[in-house]
Amino acid sequence: MNDDTIKLLRECNSGVKMGVSSLEEVIGHVKDADLKSILEKSKSEHEKLGNETHRYLTEYKDDGKEPGSIAKIMSSIKTNVKLTVDNSDEAVAELIADGCSMGIKSLYKYLHQYPAAEAKVIELTKRIIKEESDLLHNMYEYL
Repeated sequence: MNDDTIKLLRECNSGVKMGVSSLEEVIGHVKDADLKSILEKSKSEHEKLGNETHRYLTEYKDDGKEPGSIAKIMSSIKTNVKLTVDNSDEAVAELIADGCSMGIKSLYKYLHQYPAAEAKVIELTKRIIKEESDLLHNMYEYL
């Protein structure tokens, strides 16, 4: 175990928590059954990835990292304002697509920033990126 491993795990942990929170926040606004199903499946997959991240953190005796308070507040405000003005499935898809894009970009940045992380943590990070990429791709139909 090395410092890069812990730092990458913390970022994955924080990002997955942010993803679950965002999905929870918008699912109740969705009208289309297929879109709701996509979001619920992704939330479930994010929770599984989060549990795996947490398991590794516990193994390394680390508490993880909560998403930044400012980031959570700003995300929540953006979601609430957008859905107050436009409570459509298209608006939900746009919010989720934006979040996925930010998550993918951040995780790639952290992969490059922490190259000495253990292989299993790099692989987990890549699986999180794939989940985000798949969800982003699924949102295109609703934009």
